This record gives sequence, structure tokens and C-alpha cells, in this order.
Amino acid sequence: MIAAVLACGFFTYALLQSMVIPVLPTIQAELGTTQADVTWVLTANLLAAAVATPIVGRLGDMFGKHRLFVGVLLLLSLGCLLSAVAGAMPLMIVGRALQGVGGGIVPLGYSILRDEFPDAGVASAIGALSSLLAVGSAAGVVIAGPIDSALGLDWLFWLPMGVAVVAAAIAHRVIPESRTRTPGRVNVPAALLLSGGLVCVLLGVSRATAWGWGSPPVLALLSGGVALLAGWIAVETRSAQPLIDMRMMRLRAVWTANLIAFCVGLTTFAAFAFLPQLMQTPPSAGYGFGSSINQVGLALLPQAAAGFCAGLSAGVLRRRFSSRNIVTAGTLISVLAYTGFTVAHDEHWQLLVSFVLFGFGTGTMQAALANVIVTSVRREQTGAASGMNANIRTIGGSIGTATMATVVTSTAPPGGIPTESGYTTGFLLLTVIMVVAALATRVMPDPRRVARRAAVVGAPRSLSPLPTDS
Repeated sequence: MIAAVLACGFFTYALLQSMVIPVLPTIQAELGTTQADVTWVLTANLLAAAVATPIVGRLGDMFGKHRLFVGVLLLLSLGCLLSAVAGAMPLMIVGRALQGVGGGIVPLGYSILRDEFPDAGVASAIGALSSLLAVGSAAGVVIAGPIDSALGLDWLFWLPMGVAVVAAAIAHRVIPESRTRTPGRVNVPAALLLSGGLVCVLLGVSRATAWGWGSPPVLALLSGGVALLAGWIAVETRSAQPLIDMRMMRLRAVWTANLIAFCVGLTTFAAFAFLPQLMQTPPSAGYGFGSSINQVGLALLPQAAAGFCAGLSAGVLRRRFSSRNIVTAGTLISVLAYTGFTVAHDEHWQLLVSFVLFGFGTGTMQAALANVIVTSVRREQTGAASGMNANIRTIGGSIGTATMATVVTSTAPPGGIPTESGYTTGFLLLTVIMVVAALATRVMPDPRRVARRAAVVGAPRSLSPLPTDS
């Protein structure tokens, strides 16, 4: 029952992240706003998730995952309620921001699994939950059109709200309170510096396409964000009770997993944002299929199915192969997928092949990376470490979407449709980034070698009691 409740939370959060992407024009029309302003429906969600995820993960380690998990689900439900009844953009944005706070579900869920499941079953359970993040993101794009057409825009939020409320009620009854906690207090200066830095960086990146990368507001936001984050690192390094332990972040398994997560987020979000646009482009432009929202959703179904299967199999594969090799395989499969999007997108079957590879690659990587993070830190650090990993993936997604938008739209005449070369160049860039991620996997420590060394000299304090994924 615990696993089912966690699965509902993960899937609902991932669904809400992507579900609005295909219906942004509908939201714009119904709320009477501009094309530039409606992008805040996405931006507000990303900003809130970036700020809340690592902080909620750390608070869960300190005060207990049970109460934080239930509280986050209720905040997500409130966000859905506000967005469902919103008649204007301000209320919609507030609702979307509260839904972004739901990102705290991810580190809390991993921590609960590690606390409540036997060690032998943790890897498979984490793989299954991680696959739901990939499946939920894909499913959001798939079902948004049919729900909007059959029930109306507000039901994109009513349905997830119902699931979240039921999950919160069941979680309150079935999830036991945490036995493992990290003593201490909330490092308020660190939390403020981290939040301010992330908001500045993500806001600057998200508005760069509209304002220009070299515009004074964007440069001010980016430089200010970097300065605040540098201040956060300095405060955390000197703190006796840090919000995020910098010594943990320096572990080779942790920083390499975070680097790969950044690349995964960057490429995945960019692909989800622009593959539907490519398919919806009318053939008169010389490319594209003129697909409807529903047709795009059906085309993405194989990707969702492949991602789910890959996530489920990651735990089984881990019994035979190390997590490092599984992550490497996932990155290489993704390289093939993005190469296919780059050079072969003239026929539906070509995209189908690439979609399946995309699903397998993304699902495999997310599941294996989650296991690397969870099993590379002490049990009481699980929430903070996995929260930062999920947060870094969100930051990568924001940067990837903005960068892809800049590359694609740079080829479009004023008020016109981007040329095919814009998409080709953009997907080529994503391919190169995934090659970098594949190379980074080989810097990740070999779990079997670490385990053998730990058995001889005694496991260091930073290593997990599950040595196969240290």
C-alpha cells in the first residue's frame, strides 16, 4: 500500500508538470492573456519546484517524511483547485506554483522507500517510482488534448486534485512516521540564498527568449543568481548545521549523478516542448505532419510505455550489472534517439522508432540515477541528496527549453514558422549534450570496486549500507 500511495504522488506531480504544454494556446484564449504571459503557467511551476524540492527533502530528513509527504500532497491539491477555478492569470499562476511545490514528493518518496522497504527491494522500488516520473511527463502530453476536448480545460486540474486528495488521506493512515531523522534546525540564511539564487537563474533563463540573452534584465538576473548561489555555497560550507551538506555533494558518485541529471533534464524537457511543435507544423512548411494535439498524444504513447518498462527493469538489471553501466546504457540509447530526431523525422515510422528509444533511454537513466544517489549517501541524508538531484534536473529542463526555443525560433521570419534547420540544429545540440552525459558516466565510481574496497578497509561514513550502489 505504501508503494501504491507513493506511485500516485509521483505520477500526479509528473502529470501536472507536462499536461499544460499542449493546451497553452487554449489557456491563453480562455484567460484572455498574451502568448508571452501564458508561458508563466510553465515558469511558475518550474520556479516553485526548483525552490521547494531540495528544501522539502531536507525538512523531511529533519522533521519526518510522513507529515511532509501528506502536507505536500495537500498543497499540490490546493494548487489544482486554484488553477481549476481560475478566471484570470494571477490565480492560475499561484495554483501552478503550489503544484510545483509538489516536487518535494520526489525526495520524500525515495526516503520513505529507503526507510520502510528491505534493502533487497529498494532498488526495484526506486526504479519503478522513477519510471513513473518519465511516464507521467509523457502521459501529460498524451492525455491533455482528449481531456480538454471531452471535459474542458478545468478538468486537467480537477482529476489530479482528486487523486492527490485520496493519496494524502491514505498516506496519513499507512505511512509510518520516520525512524531515521537528522537532528538540527533549519538554516534560514542558506534557504533564502538558495531560493533567491534559483529564482533569479531560472527566471532569467525562462525569459531569455522573449527579452534576449544579452538584455540587461536577463544579465542582471543571471549574474545576481550566480552571486546568490555562490553565497549559499559559502554559508553552507561554514555552517555546523547546513541545509545541504557540501561534503556530501562532493562525493564523486553524487556530483557525477547530478551532472548527468542536469543533462537528462535539459534534453528531456526540450524534446517534450518541441517535438509536438515539429509534428504540428503544416507540411506546406516543407516538413512536419500538421498533427492535431490528439495525434501528437497518440504518437507519444510508445515513448511512455517504453519508459515505464525501462524503469521497471532497472532494478532487475541492477542485480546483474552495476548502476554505472545501466546509466551508461541509458545515455547511449538516448544518443541514438536524439540522433534519430536530428536526421530522420520525415516519416511517422522514423519518429516512432526514435520515440521508443527516447522512452527506454530516459526511463533507464532516471531509475538508475535515483538508485545511485539514494545508495551513495547516509540514510539520514537521502531526502536532501535526492531533492538536490531532482532539483538539478528541473534546472536543466528550464535551461534546455529556453535554449531550444532560442535555436529553433532564430530561423523563423517575423511572425512566421521556424525552418526545418532550426529543429535539426536544436536536436543535434541535444545529441551532443547526451554524448557528454555518456562520457560523464565513466567518471562515476565503479560500485563493485567500491564495495570490495569497503569490505577490506571498512566502509567510510559517507557510504550507504547498500554497497552495490555506492
